[in-house]
Amino acid sequence: MNLLKYAEQQLIAKTNVPSFRAGDTVTVNYKIKEGDKERVQQFTGIVIQMRGDGNVKTFTVRKISNGVGVERIFPLYSPFIESIEVEKKGEVRRAKLFYLRAAIGKKAKIDEMKDGPDNYQDENGLSAESELSAPSPAASEKKSKTSSGKPELVEK
Repeated sequence: MNLLKYAEQQLIAKTNVPSFRAGDTVTVNYKIKEGDKERVQQFTGIVIQMRGDGNVKTFTVRKISNGVGVERIFPLYSPFIESIEVEKKGEVRRAKLFYLRAAIGKKAKIDEMKDGPDNYQDENGLSAESELSAPSPAASEKKSKTSSGKPELVEK
């Protein structure tokens, strides 16, 4: 059993996969074999789910092509994936975005993350950036005493 886990870890360690999650717009460059020829096909869409664990992890990408919704499931550590490029980071509250299948028009649009691409939170709710580096709103206000001795808030 340990030999199997070792082989899985070696497969995962060899690939260079960017960090992305559901709601992100990605372009997947996938190798396609046609007879004896091989070509690379791009598939650009929104990631609607991540599934599995370890070397069997998959992600589903959805796009609208000529008014028809097209979904494709990619194995994350497949040797046929040449590269994965994250185009936009989406701001969503769910891990599975199956509601996009029924959404049309503006309802199918996902807002882009405003704080930057590396502002993801881990399982504990902590962001990748340090919370100590950001000044708090209370720090911008300074307390001073008036002549009556009562504290007064003064903005900088």
